[in-house]
Amino acid sequence: MNAREKILIRGVNWLGDAVMTTPAVQCLREAKPQAHITLLTHEKLAGLWRDHPALDAVMTFAKNESAWQIGQKLRREKFDVGLALPNSHRSAIELWLAGIPQRIGYARLGRNLFLTKTIQPRAGAVEMHKRSVAEINDLVAGRKIKNDKPFPPQAHHIFQYLHLVAALGAKTEPLAPRLEIAECAVAEFRARLQKISGNETGLWLGLNPGAEYGPAKRWPAERFIAAAIALHQKTKCGWIIFGANDPVTHQVAGELEKKLGQSFVVNFSGKTTLPELCAGLKFCKLVLTNDTGPMHIAAALGTPVVVPFGSTSAELTGPAFSKNSVLITASAPCAPCFLRECPIDFRCMKSIDTQQVVSACTNIVESL
Repeated sequence: MNAREKILIRGVNWLGDAVMTTPAVQCLREAKPQAHITLLTHEKLAGLWRDHPALDAVMTFAKNESAWQIGQKLRREKFDVGLALPNSHRSAIELWLAGIPQRIGYARLGRNLFLTKTIQPRAGAVEMHKRSVAEINDLVAGRKIKNDKPFPPQAHHIFQYLHLVAALGAKTEPLAPRLEIAECAVAEFRARLQKISGNETGLWLGLNPGAEYGPAKRWPAERFIAAAIALHQKTKCGWIIFGANDPVTHQVAGELEKKLGQSFVVNFSGKTTLPELCAGLKFCKLVLTNDTGPMHIAAALGTPVVVPFGSTSAELTGPAFSKNSVLITASAPCAPCFLRECPIDFRCMKSIDTQQVVSACTNIVESL
């Protein structure tokens, strides 16, 4: 009997991007049902992949580990195939240092020497172009610029990863990203929430007002607060605050606790592991969020999401093929600019008013 083919997937390093790779991982498993598939990921993302049905094993690395150290750790596993999902030079070097005979990744100047099979960009691929201040000013003034064409149907980033696994015989038909979380984990989160709030029977919605990438992705904090209060008045819902324990999230949580009381607001920001975050997002009936990692997790778990999009593009990085998502796109001519900070007056996010968001959330809640 032949030994099982051993495949290593070098995973991406950002939470939202990791969720967007799940269709490719699933398609690779379907193409290689007998293979032993291992995913290599940063230790901060390990909880996302715990017990994932498409994987046989998960290996992790720490922030301070060098490519040499990772390569030597991988070498001991004697993988047959290595697939680099990131476009970085380092991910290709790690596979080379591991001595993996077949090493696959996107063609990039400087990294091709470390790969045995380089994949050319697919048709319909779109690179995110960060607009200059001059380009933004031209658009605001009504002048045309280069690189301002509509995104093609297959521009979304999940197609980037599907195109890579096609090199190993996987299909490329799009799937919605999907994550699984055990019911016992959701039950544990519910019990923890009830102990803190004393509210055992209420309707709980999630709120994620931060965004690690930068302030340009954040709908204004005062509008999150206003929307949360309006929805509480309409539905008597409670709010669970998710995200990092950053100043914006702290401000929103503090204001809502004052206005609604601690039985209707529980602040979990900075207080959950990644599996606990997944359980909490699964527990919620709806999540109001910026375009950030928890948005992708919630949608992949099947929780409806409402998302204001300003500096980023729903066509490129929104919840892909999610039937439950309501994505509210800014009307500003300069959006999406893909910048971390707005160089003018933040008109993209300011163009999305509170009532738009409240109406979208109310429609979902009433349909539950």
